[in-house]
Amino acid sequence: MSNQNVLGKDQLIWIYTQMTRIREFEERVKRTFLEHPGVMRGHTHLADGAEASTVGALATRNPTDLAMPTYRCHAHPLVLGTLPRKMMAELYGRKDGLCKGFGGSMHLADPEHCFPGTSAMVGQSIAHAAGAALTAQVKNTGQIVYCFFGDGSSKQGAFFETLNMAAVWKLPIVFILENNEYQAYTHVSLEDANAQAGDPLSQKAAAFSIPGATVDGTDPLLVYGVVAKAAERARAGQGPSLIESKFYRLSAHGNAITVPPAPTQFPEHEAIGVYGNKAEYRAAKERDPIPRFRAQLLTQGIFAEKQLQSLEADARAEMDDAVQFALASPHPDPEEATNYVYA
Repeated sequence: MSNQNVLGKDQLIWIYTQMTRIREFEERVKRTFLEHPGVMRGHTHLADGAEASTVGALATRNPTDLAMPTYRCHAHPLVLGTLPRKMMAELYGRKDGLCKGFGGSMHLADPEHCFPGTSAMVGQSIAHAAGAALTAQVKNTGQIVYCFFGDGSSKQGAFFETLNMAAVWKLPIVFILENNEYQAYTHVSLEDANAQAGDPLSQKAAAFSIPGATVDGTDPLLVYGVVAKAAERARAGQGPSLIESKFYRLSAHGNAITVPPAPTQFPEHEAIGVYGNKAEYRAAKERDPIPRFRAQLLTQGIFAEKQLQSLEADARAEMDDAVQFALASPHPDPEEATNYVYA
C-alpha cells in the first residue's frame, strides 16, 4: 500500500472514516430529492468519487490550516469538523443551518472550523484562497491554505492571475486542481481537442516557476504523499505548488431541483443519462476510491471486517440524524429576508 510506511493505523482509519462520512452525506443529499421532494431548492453539486482526493490532501494539514474549495464543497467542512446537522440544515434552507439557511449548498461557511467559505463563481475561490494565504503570511500565523478547484477553473483568468501573484509573493498555499474528467457536461477528451491546452494540467505550474505534479486522485495515500511535500514547501516559506488530482465524478455536474424529480433520476448515475456512456461509468465504478481503499485495508490485514462495518454503520447513523435534524429545523421567517443584505 502506497505511503503505508509513513502513516500509522490511526491515520489510516481516520482517512477511511472521513471518506465514508463524505459518501454517506452525499448519498443523503441524493436521496432527499426522492424521499423529501421539494425541500431542497437551488443547486447542489456532489463530489462522490473525489473522497480520496479531498481526504488524502487534508490529512496533511495542521489544526489551524484553512481549506477553501469551490462550490462543490460538502466534503471539506465535514473533514474539518463541521457538524453534519448544520450542513444538512443549510442545504435544506433552515434556520439551524451554518448560514441560517441563507447560503445553501454553494455558499457553505464555518470559520470556527477553518472553513472561511466558498464562491459559486467558477474560479473565484482561487483568488479568495490567495487572499487568505496573504493574510496568514502578513500576520505570520503559520497557517497554510489548501485551495481546491475543478479543471474547468484552470481556464479562468483568476487562475492565471492568482498563481502568478502567489508565486511572486511566495504565498503559503497549495493549489489542488481536481480533474474529475468532466467540465460540467464536456468530457476531458473533448476539452483537450477544443478548449483545453496541456496534459497533464499540472504542467501549467511551469509558467509560474512553481512545482507541479499529477497524482491518482482515487488513492488517498498517493494524494497524501504528493500534497505533504507541497504543504511542507508552503510552510517553509518557499511558496505555492500546483497539484492535479485525477479521478472520475460519479454524479452529474449539479442539480437544480424546484419540483419533484422523476422517480428514475436518483440514485443511480446511469439513470440520470447526463453523460450517456454506461461503459465509461462502469469502468469508473471499478476505480471507486472507497471500496478500493477498503479492500486494501482488509487485504493488508490492517483492519478486520467487523471494524470497518462498525464505522460504516456509525457514518450512516450520523447522516440519518443530520437529515432528521434538518427536517425538524424551521425555515427563516419571511421578514428576515433582508437581514444580511448590505448596500
